[in-house]
Amino acid sequence: MDFNFSEDQQQLRDAVRRWVSKAYTFERRREIVAEGGFSRAAYNELAELGLTALAVPEAHGGLGQGPIDVMVAMEELGRGIVLEPLAQAVVASAVLSQYAPADAQAQWLPKIAGGEALVVLAHQERKARHRLDVCSATATASGTGHVVNAHKSLVPVGDHADAFLVPAQLNGQIALFLVERGASGVALRGYGTQDGGRAAELQCTNTPATLLTQHGLTALTLASDVANAALCAEAVGAMEQTLHITVDYMNQRKQFGVVIASFQALRHRVADMKMQLELARSMSYYASLKMTAPAAERHLAMARARVQLGQAMRFVGQQAVQLHGGIGVTDEYIVSHYFKRLTQLEMTFGDSLHHLGEVSAGMQETAGVFA
Repeated sequence: MDFNFSEDQQQLRDAVRRWVSKAYTFERRREIVAEGGFSRAAYNELAELGLTALAVPEAHGGLGQGPIDVMVAMEELGRGIVLEPLAQAVVASAVLSQYAPADAQAQWLPKIAGGEALVVLAHQERKARHRLDVCSATATASGTGHVVNAHKSLVPVGDHADAFLVPAQLNGQIALFLVERGASGVALRGYGTQDGGRAAELQCTNTPATLLTQHGLTALTLASDVANAALCAEAVGAMEQTLHITVDYMNQRKQFGVVIASFQALRHRVADMKMQLELARSMSYYASLKMTAPAAERHLAMARARVQLGQAMRFVGQQAVQLHGGIGVTDEYIVSHYFKRLTQLEMTFGDSLHHLGEVSAGMQETAGVFA
C-alpha cells in the first residue's frame, strides 16, 4: 500500500503549516483564549485558505476533497493547537451532503465552504455518556415543519455558531434536524473549556427546525466517525509538536553541568514517547483510510483508532510534563497548553474506555484465535 502523499496534499500541508507558524502564534492563541476561546477572524483565515471548503462537494462551491486531505490539514492545525473548530465544518459538510434534502444543501453548503456559516454538531446530553443512541430531545410536527425541544451540552463554540445539527426523537426514532441560531426558543450559555477553547449549553424550546433525515442515528454515526478521524489527526499533530518542544527543552536544560538530554534514563523515556507517537500516527492513517468503508466497519475502525490514540495522548502529554518538571504545568509555558489539549481530546467524542467497549462489542467469536 502506498502511504506517500500526493503533491497537492504536500502543498496543502505546507500552506497550513506556514499559516500556523506565522499567523497563529502562541501569543495570538493566548489572546484568543483571553477573549473567550474563539476568534471569528481566525476562522475566516481558515476559510481563506480553503480549509472550510475541503469536504464540501464541488457542486456547492467546495473543493470536494477526501478524508486524507482533511487528515493532512488537521495534523497541521494540531501542531498549533488551533482553537477554531475546523472539524465541525468537516462534520457538517459530510452530514449535509449525504443526508440533507437538496434545498438544505443548497442553502448551507456554500456558506460553510466560504466560511460565512459555522454549523456545529449539538448531540451530547448529560446522561448519554458518549452513547449516540441515547437521546431525550423530542421533535413534533408543526404545520408544514417541525419543532424541537432539547437541551444539549458541550456544543463546540455554540454561542458563536450560526446553526446546529440536533438529533431528537421523532415518531419513536432518532431523527436529525438543523436548528438556526436565530430561531425562536433558542437559548445559549457559553463558557470556556479547560484547554482554552469554548463550548455552550443549547436549550431549544418549541424551536422551529428543518428535518434533515429521519435516519438520525445513521447520520449521527457518520458525524461521530468523521469527527473522530479528524480528532485523531489533530492529536498526532499536537503530540508531534509536544515531543519536539520537549526534546528542544532537554537539549537546553542543564543539571550537574550537562544537558539532561544526555541522561540515558530520560532518553529512554523520549524514545517511548516517539514510539507512542508513531503508533498513533499509523492508527490515524488507518482511521482516515477507513472513512470510505461500509458504516459498521468504519465505526469499528474509529473505535480501534481512538483506543490507541487515547493511550498515546495520555502518555505523551504526561511524559512531556514530567520531563519539563515544574515549568511544564505553568500557564506561561506552551507545553502545558498542549497537555491540556491532549487531555481534552482524549475525552472528546468518547473517552478511551468508551471506545474500548466499542472494540470489545465488535469482536467476533474467533477474535485472537488463529484457525
